[in-house]
Amino acid sequence: MIDASVQTNVKSKPILPLNTMLGPVHIAVTDRAKALAVWQEVVGLDLIAEAGNELTLGAGGKPLIVLETGAVRPVVPRTIGLYHVAIHVPSRVELAQMAVRALQRNVRISPTDHLVSEAIYLWDLDGNGIEITLETPWRGTLGDPDKGQTYAVTAEGRPHSGREPIDLDGLLAELGPSPVLAPRMAAGTRIGHVHVHVNDLGLAMDFYRDVIGFAGFLMIHSFGMGDVGLDYMPHTLAFNIWAGPNAGLPSAGAAGLRWFTIVVPDAATLDGVKARLASARAPASPVEGGVETRDPFGNRIRVLVA
Repeated sequence: MIDASVQTNVKSKPILPLNTMLGPVHIAVTDRAKALAVWQEVVGLDLIAEAGNELTLGAGGKPLIVLETGAVRPVVPRTIGLYHVAIHVPSRVELAQMAVRALQRNVRISPTDHLVSEAIYLWDLDGNGIEITLETPWRGTLGDPDKGQTYAVTAEGRPHSGREPIDLDGLLAELGPSPVLAPRMAAGTRIGHVHVHVNDLGLAMDFYRDVIGFAGFLMIHSFGMGDVGLDYMPHTLAFNIWAGPNAGLPSAGAAGLRWFTIVVPDAATLDGVKARLASARAPASPVEGGVETRDPFGNRIRVLVA
């Protein structure tokens, strides 16, 4: 594989087709009622199906999150796994609606302006990270802080930290003078990105760029994170080393990421992924519709054909 240490912060072209998407993210939780209190009532996902210990939630009939009940402990801090799953909403009004649902229920949120997206962060009662995001790449571009550049620059050329608070009054004004509050997310909501903990940025970039086949966007050592995607920002997958260089997988039975899904458009693309996995000697096991693998740190991924 290409040595990511000499290729940092140089955008590459994706191997995967541009119509590759993220599919449902499987997350373990300890308790059905506690999980739905956040994922359904605050986030606003519909309970589409329930079978055994699996709760399939989504929007507009499209599955987005599969919660697996039965974990025996919450998320274990400073371990490999999910940092957050980002659920992209189709409009700023939808972002405001979600903020209202959280405020009504006294759920702590962190509304943050990343310039290329606006995000509201929260956690379920087991510590699983959630980001509700509205992608806004037309508002500016990202720089390279490792080279002394501003993290972000607006379309008008002004520097932007990428971590500024969202003006909640301005966001809630999107609802208009006589708002009709929605209990659930609208059709068109999708998985925007998945952000995971790893313990080596170079190995992560090697895997997600050169083996899975995403474009490499940025690897910011001073931030301890990197990201990959298709041909546009924001990212499709992000990874960080904030759990520490010695982070390992959590103990059995902990809440957290089970696997996330990458959906490719055809069998030929899947065959390409399989071939790169074999060349890299990465684990690969057949599953219905595709293949399951793990990144070098143990995060599970399923690559399926649409």
